[in-house]
Amino acid sequence: MVINPKEQPAGKPLIDTRMKTVILQHDYDAAPERVWALATDFDALKTVMQGIVAFEGLPEGRTETGQKCDLRVSLFDRLPWQPYYLEVLECDDDTMVLRSSERGAGVKSWRHTLTVTETSSGGSCLTDHIEIEAGLLTFAFAMWARFLYASRHKPRSALLAAGTF
Repeated sequence: MVINPKEQPAGKPLIDTRMKTVILQHDYDAAPERVWALATDFDALKTVMQGIVAFEGLPEGRTETGQKCDLRVSLFDRLPWQPYYLEVLECDDDTMVLRSSERGAGVKSWRHTLTVTETSSGGSCLTDHIEIEAGLLTFAFAMWARFLYASRHKPRSALLAAGTF
């Protein structure tokens, strides 16, 4: 990234505001069906995000294709509540693919694809693929996404070990 405007090529912005992609993979010692059930459950989402993101208006039960949710979110349950929109574009139990389109709280576009696949050991690999556009803050939101989705692994593992899912 060029900081000195005199060194900036003509027509190029000073700050890179292009979409950023974040991809994370986490392995679990549980059958894919159990990990999928956990990853697509709104109540479980509240649990795994406890202390990081608080939700108002999040539906109960599992995600379903076509759901449209006008939510409010608060980071760390301390920052002011912000409007947030979530649309479930696809939730396919057969292929274990969840796709959502989200926006709000400073984000223009947050496209998330979650997949669960079986590993060679009989466990599961959960992959989060997130594409983010947030103007000048895109880079910061990409770092936030990496933290946010990585933080879900430990509580998910605990829920699976406890037999909750």
